Amino acid sequence: MNYLQLHLEFKEASIFGRYITLENVEPLLLLKYNHEIIGQSVLGKPIYKVQIGTGKIKILIWSQMHGNESTTTKALFDFLNLLYSDSELSKKLVQEFTFCIIPMLNPDGAKFYTRENANGIDLNRDAQNLSQPESVVLRKTFDTFQPNYCYNLHDQRTIYGVGQTANPATVSFLAPAFNENREVNEARLKAMNIIVAMNTTLQQFIPNQVGRFDDSFNINCVGDTFQYLNVPTILFEAGHYADDYEREITRKYIFIALLSGMQFFTENDIVLNKNEDYLKIPQNKIIFYDFVYNNVKINYDNKEKIINFAAQYKEVLKNDKILFEAKIVQINNLENYFGHVQFAAKGATYFDAKNNIPIIESNADFCLDKTIKFVNGLKI
Repeated sequence: MNYLQLHLEFKEASIFGRYITLENVEPLLLLKYNHEIIGQSVLGKPIYKVQIGTGKIKILIWSQMHGNESTTTKALFDFLNLLYSDSELSKKLVQEFTFCIIPMLNPDGAKFYTRENANGIDLNRDAQNLSQPESVVLRKTFDTFQPNYCYNLHDQRTIYGVGQTANPATVSFLAPAFNENREVNEARLKAMNIIVAMNTTLQQFIPNQVGRFDDSFNINCVGDTFQYLNVPTILFEAGHYADDYEREITRKYIFIALLSGMQFFTENDIVLNKNEDYLKIPQNKIIFYDFVYNNVKINYDNKEKIINFAAQYKEVLKNDKILFEAKIVQINNLENYFGHVQFAAKGATYFDAKNNIPIIESNADFCLDKTIKFVNGLKI
């Protein structure tokens, strides 16, 4: 199967970048897909579902329960375009599966570009209390649809790498635990099997850039709750690919993961024991900064000193656009850390407009030897 060609063919060109709101996707839902409003957000925004297929394998998929995590939403619309096409692949998928898709569970958070909903509640910690209307909508859909599998779609920050390697975790997965002991039952094993299949495919495109998320048990998390209820559940995490801060490349790999997982369903025995292969996927580690500057000279208390420091982008919503503002976040103590961008200063002296030493939370605007200029973290 030519996954890259398929994504090129079915990519939804009208949505792109990091700031994806209901205003961006609602026209698509109204014009292109069979949809239903299944509830409202805190601020009264509609929550939509799209259901397609007649197959016996029922899969519930939801995205953007964290409003500032939009990569998988884009990939879902790419996948919907495939499902609604006249291709032979589409006909096969809708015969084998019934999909219930909630593309944007948290439209208020999406508008404000916040993880939480309009009440400041993390919906992924509300699976037991069900204190928020969005949480109630998801749980009601789960109870009514009675899925065979659940896909819980998220983004993760650029700080994550694959194990102790210098590779970013471009896509990560988790088969959530169903109890405190993190045991493996049949439901969790099924989720692991699918993850192994998706990882096998992704290794062809992003070798050594697939990670495994931490499986500490928290019954308040939606994935843990659904796994506890004996429904195989998979957490997807869309992460960083080199220079892809808009997550347009990662979007492609989420699409490929979704599709390759479906292929596994139709071609394999889902109860195969792939537990060992799952555990071989390296665990995510916090080992990255967006920028690392090595061997920088500063003058501190009239003494010359060589330091290393790091900067990280802060994502800021301004005028309906996401701005990436580089802030200095760490000075020294960078052993075993990597930068998505690394600069070897070779003893060049640090200068800026204020203190001539890097200060935590200050903008990453500075010069080295007054000849090499950095603006917003980048050399210009």
